[in-house]
Amino acid sequence: MDQPYLILAARFNELVTRSLVMGAEDVFQRQGAPCQLEWVPGAFELPVAAAVAARSGAYRSIVCLGAVIKGDTPHFDMVAGQAASGLMKVSIDTGVAVIFGVLTTNTVEEALNRSGLKLGNKGAEAAQTALEMTGVLSRLQRDQR
Repeated sequence: MDQPYLILAARFNELVTRSLVMGAEDVFQRQGAPCQLEWVPGAFELPVAAAVAARSGAYRSIVCLGAVIKGDTPHFDMVAGQAASGLMKVSIDTGVAVIFGVLTTNTVEEALNRSGLKLGNKGAEAAQTALEMTGVLSRLQRDQR
């Protein structure tokens, strides 16, 4: 059996994240690609979960989904920036495609629009990116042999 794709979803702002997850799962299902879903508390926790998953060798690619919505404090900048750089580090360190599907928006309305309401579904786009990157990385590894 093929290795599944992993979807890591941040529970914080779950209304938005659930729509992203549905979009990602739909893409994997339509492609006949097995996927597994795991929830973490928030976007800040995505990098450590992704690191453990990537090092396990059990997944073809990891799609990280969530929503960080700007408020009146600098919390947004810290969480969004650390999540993005942490996930990039995991991907570079392990060679596993770790896809950043975390919305970083100014308002809840913007987040809802990007999670399927008006402007497409960024979860679906992240899953499509995972499928494409898996193929690219596979070809690059094969070419090195």
